[in-house]
Amino acid sequence: MPLNGRVEPFAPVCVERVTDAGARQRFRELVGRYHPLGYKGAHLQYLVWITRPVPTVVGGLQLSSAAWRIQARDRWMGWDDATRARHLPQVVNNSRLLLLPWVHIQNLARATLARALRRLPADGQAQYGVTPRLVETFVDPARYTGACYRAANGVEIGETSGRGRDDHQHRRHGTRPKRVFVYPLRRDAQARLRGESGRP
Repeated sequence: MPLNGRVEPFAPVCVERVTDAGARQRFRELVGRYHPLGYKGAHLQYLVWITRPVPTVVGGLQLSSAAWRIQARDRWMGWDDATRARHLPQVVNNSRLLLLPWVHIQNLARATLARALRRLPADGQAQYGVTPRLVETFVDPARYTGACYRAANGVEIGETSGRGRDDHQHRRHGTRPKRVFVYPLRRDAQARLRGESGRP
């Protein structure tokens, strides 16, 4: 049954971390069936729920390791190779954001991103012993406008080269360039990821 309207009548929106086999299977099936890029294993996975009129799963979100080398991001960060290697574990990639095809709830994507990013530092620290400071995501302009990322205060910083996120040797070509958005998870994220002094 289609779900339409503004997010408020369906709120609160819940972003629930996938921690058991049943939730993991559900996430895998939803993303594998309905996301254009399909399912691929990730570090952190979340199911997205609305709570009214009845609790209902409406999508999923996953966060993966950051791309090794993204010129737009590295330029924005002011990174050289050594600094990037040292601080890259504190950057994560929002590799999937899915709202199911029959869900047309205005501002749901923004609410989902806001809740997920708010809990991410604690979840990353608990799972991997590293506190994320920055989230990156890539938007295919042929499919999406990136409006939900802008609405969630994402900063558009350029485009990918079109080689693919894991092309360490610069050998792959022909992948369509994506828009690059970043989300600092704290005010001093950029400075801390450059290795500049300040509070931890």
